[in-house]
Amino acid sequence: MDNKQLNFFLAIVEYENITKASQKLHIAQPYLSQQLKLLEEELGVKLIERTTRKIQLTDAGHMLEHRARQILQLTETTIKELRDFNEGFRGTLTIGTIASSGDILLPEYIDNFHKKFPYINFEIRECSTHHILELLESGVIEIGIIRSPLKLDTYEAIYLENQPMIAVTSDTSISNNTNKYILLNDLENKPILVHRRFEKMIIEACEKSGFTPRILCKIEDTRAILLLAETGMGIAVIPKDWIDLAPSHNLKFREINEPSLATRTAIIWVKNRYLSVPARNFLKSFDDYKK
Repeated sequence: MDNKQLNFFLAIVEYENITKASQKLHIAQPYLSQQLKLLEEELGVKLIERTTRKIQLTDAGHMLEHRARQILQLTETTIKELRDFNEGFRGTLTIGTIASSGDILLPEYIDNFHKKFPYINFEIRECSTHHILELLESGVIEIGIIRSPLKLDTYEAIYLENQPMIAVTSDTSISNNTNKYILLNDLENKPILVHRRFEKMIIEACEKSGFTPRILCKIEDTRAILLLAETGMGIAVIPKDWIDLAPSHNLKFREINEPSLATRTAIIWVKNRYLSVPARNFLKSFDDYKK
């Protein structure tokens, strides 16, 4: 069994007819039928039930279809990786990023990287942290950009600088405060707007300070949190570097003096897995942050 036979088999599956498949492959129908017969004999199983109109896969045929696609995809990926290794300056950089980092961090780094490697293309997916980890595990992306806290036992990571949490509001009792910082206790009995990603972290910090926070709204859209804060509905508690995602003259912020609430961006990739040359070169952009 070789890749040519697998391609022949998948063509038959796709067109559900040997004659149509042979026409699309530009080969003689008897030759394609012979290749199918040889494949079945080699494997010792019947792959296809033949009818006058179209073929039907047997259970073994369904299994081979699934495996054939995996094998051919792995072959294609391997060839691409070897070419990347040989060339270095061409290829595709695949990244998954949470929305906030996609807006704040990526534009500058992608632009600088593109200026240095103009022939490398980009595939960037914006999704949740959970989805990014799934895409990394499956090999769909090579690099993920997420936010701490998170256990990363199976990943390598480059961490960027810590970002404290801030209270963002149009509430004059906080926005008119002349101090640079506010205490976590200043949020007691205040309606709080949080990103779902940080809900647990904020609740735990408040409880350690002796009160249960009034979480009025938890949401996964950072801009929506800031827009709700602008209406006066509540106080948004977000990482400091998110403040410019929805600029507003009405919103003011104060840094919360609570070290346990600090978060940081993590650039991650799967441990002990091959990284393409474009991915390795992109990671070099963060050399200043490596320990």
